[in-house]
Amino acid sequence: MKNILWISLAMPLLFACSEPVKENNVAAENSEDKAQVASDTSAIEAGKDYHSFANPDEITVKHIDLDLTADFDSKQLTGSATLTVERQKESANTLVLDTRELDIDSVTVNGEPVEYTMGDTDPALGSALSITLPDTATAVTVNYATSPEASGVQWLTPAQTAGKQHPFLFTQAQAIHARSFIPLQDSPQVRVTYDATIRTPDDLLAVMSAANDPDTPRDGVYEFTMPQPVPSYLIALAIGDLEFKAMGKRTGVYAEPSMLDAAAAEFEDTESMLEATEDTYGPYSWDRYDLLILPPSFPFGGMENPRLSFITPTVIAGDKSLVSLIAHELAHSWSGNTVTNATWRDLWLNEGFTTYLTYRIMEMIYGHDRYRMEAVLGYQDLQEDIDALPDNDEILAIDLRGRDPDDVFSDIPYEKGALFLREIEQKIGRANFDAFLVQYFDHFAFQSITTDEFIAYLDETLLKKYPDELDRERVLAWIFEPGLPEGAPVPTSDAFTTIDEQRTAWLNGEKAAVDIATQDWTVHEWLYFLNNLPTELSDEQLEELDSAFSLTQSKNNEIAHSWLLMAVQNEYKPAYDRLYEYLVSIGRNKLVKPLYRELSKTPEGKAFAAKAFEEAKPGYHPLTIKANEGFVNP
Repeated sequence: MKNILWISLAMPLLFACSEPVKENNVAAENSEDKAQVASDTSAIEAGKDYHSFANPDEITVKHIDLDLTADFDSKQLTGSATLTVERQKESANTLVLDTRELDIDSVTVNGEPVEYTMGDTDPALGSALSITLPDTATAVTVNYATSPEASGVQWLTPAQTAGKQHPFLFTQAQAIHARSFIPLQDSPQVRVTYDATIRTPDDLLAVMSAANDPDTPRDGVYEFTMPQPVPSYLIALAIGDLEFKAMGKRTGVYAEPSMLDAAAAEFEDTESMLEATEDTYGPYSWDRYDLLILPPSFPFGGMENPRLSFITPTVIAGDKSLVSLIAHELAHSWSGNTVTNATWRDLWLNEGFTTYLTYRIMEMIYGHDRYRMEAVLGYQDLQEDIDALPDNDEILAIDLRGRDPDDVFSDIPYEKGALFLREIEQKIGRANFDAFLVQYFDHFAFQSITTDEFIAYLDETLLKKYPDELDRERVLAWIFEPGLPEGAPVPTSDAFTTIDEQRTAWLNGEKAAVDIATQDWTVHEWLYFLNNLPTELSDEQLEELDSAFSLTQSKNNEIAHSWLLMAVQNEYKPAYDRLYEYLVSIGRNKLVKPLYRELSKTPEGKAFAAKAFEEAKPGYHPLTIKANEGFVNP
């Protein structure tokens, strides 16, 4: 996520830089800065979750039973969470949970009240709920209600949905927002099974990241079971006017009726992706893999909630050009959902592995040429972040102490992590690396692991088996040093070489825009062409491009984003009506945040951004508001 705030928790593919790639010379960086990085990193206690108050080392929550009612009038979930616990220390009698702005009504064991206290509120972490458990207690029930402003819950009015007739609710728990709608141990190292009863208005359907029955009666009471243990950030709920359409034996899509057919057609290759991934990386462990298409306010591209990935409608392009997002969320079923980062410092174990698998899935389904183009775009995203971020944020095993864990979401854990794995693949051979991944996913199945545990596993596997091909010091440099090691792989694409030639010819006045041979271009080629134009262009150049290719009116959200960003950078006013419409109709942070940031650089642009933000804010997710309000506030 990647957030984020990117996407992403979804993968930040297809968002390349708009300037030529700059070389990153790690060796030339200040040695004192490097010493400081090393010093800070060495002080981190591996496996300690600095973003949770919980005490799973003393008492661990193993299962959650939810019984919640969705009240759209008050914008609250009300009901109970019954937590089954296991004592890790016999003498332990205080269970500590994470909460954020929950209204606790009572806490009981076997129906009898027990003592509890609420800790002070931390702006990023919320409040600790400490419960005194009787010696023989194995379960405790918390009766509570969420806040209407819960950071992990968005309530949409009918006007903010596609159908305009019914309200909509969805949750987004990553990174630490599950605590805003469930009192629990909100750390990825704590894995739970769960059951849930969700009560809704009769005309709405509830779905969860659990076993969903597409044929369930729409009666206002829905029951769910998640039999595999999952970390808290993968607990997810959505309620709305939803219908289901199958795409294969194990795959289907939920969406509002007006979007259902388009979504099913766009993502019809999902079953093929699932089968190809199983053939290469081992059995799929989650029974079904369905998609939920959310309203456009969803702040990320996708969220890998098990059994039911949450997906933005902004990737429904009509030509399958943006389905790498689906491959990414599916890949999380192996890397992230089955083998999970133990803390947010270790996010690269989720996202780096998943991004690597995404490229492989796209190659298996759509061919080598598309794989190469997407890899180049991802590499340019990475270079842009390396150029922009401080050294400490360019490290895979990032130091997040004292910071909001949402800060970890950039291209570093995604693209740098994937590039690291691609280097290993190239050094030992693809077949050998695939065999390692199958073993790795099986060895750590349904566990949450740290970077240190991964390195120890490498020591006993690849580093021992391939001592001539792999170097441990280089592995540590990839993980603990900023930037890229010298000689890191650089993706290339023959298709992009041709585009470079045509772009240069146009910039030099040797070719008119209408004479550029774009008729067979894919979305990836368009993005490469646009994102590698100079930042500064004249009105005449922009008008020529717009006239030739109708870029202002592009219906592809990624192409529109790149063009509108260029319009803002050059104050190309003919695109500003479209820019305004874009900002008020989409809440995906990857697409709107760069536009708000760029607009904020001039007084006139900031005023424009403030007006759009004010209109869009009621429909934006809380995370989108948090990520962008600083660009529009005086």
